[in-house]
Amino acid sequence: MEHKKLPPPPLPRICIISSGEAYADKGVLLLEQLKLLPADIPCIVQIREKHLDTRHILTLAMKAREIKLPEGSLLLCNERADVALAAAFDGVHLPENACHPDKLRIFAPNLIFGCSIHSPAALHVAEQSGADYLLFGPVFDTPSKRKYGPPQGLKKLGELCRASSLPIYALGGVTPHNAALCMDEGAYGTAGLSIFRDSVRLPDILEQFHRILYP
Repeated sequence: MEHKKLPPPPLPRICIISSGEAYADKGVLLLEQLKLLPADIPCIVQIREKHLDTRHILTLAMKAREIKLPEGSLLLCNERADVALAAAFDGVHLPENACHPDKLRIFAPNLIFGCSIHSPAALHVAEQSGADYLLFGPVFDTPSKRKYGPPQGLKKLGELCRASSLPIYALGGVTPHNAALCMDEGAYGTAGLSIFRDSVRLPDILEQFHRILYP
């Protein structure tokens, strides 16, 4: 009897992007934060430690993989498909100017690939190259992105969401107070860095996002 392949489960709607502080503390803060994730809130966790060399990023990834995350959560590595494979991660997130997903699927067919986008042209390229989800921003003002120019805004987010069938996560200044505005424009979920840095408030912040993103 032939068994049909079941479709993959839906992606979590919350994406936590690591702050890069593992460079200073060897990943202690990041690993502690992973242990604080509420058991009933699945998340995408993107490890984005750009300043770590291959040995240290792999060590951090292996330690992260050992932590029991909420059911349905996904671990992704920023740009490093080799590290994702070695650490048995679920996928890779690719910056807009990185190698395209279709090139990496040749040797990593089972990984999830997400792409950052900042324009309709980048959206088209990501779709054509087989991205599984998109990350767009900054939507709102955020200190870490001011040097790159003004925020892109909700209108631009809505235009891209309506132009694509892929899940799009809103990034940049997104908080529990404005997340619903992003969902109203068609965003699938939200992503953030600084909003999740406070370990003390992390569980409560995730609970707030969860109530908004899973009405």
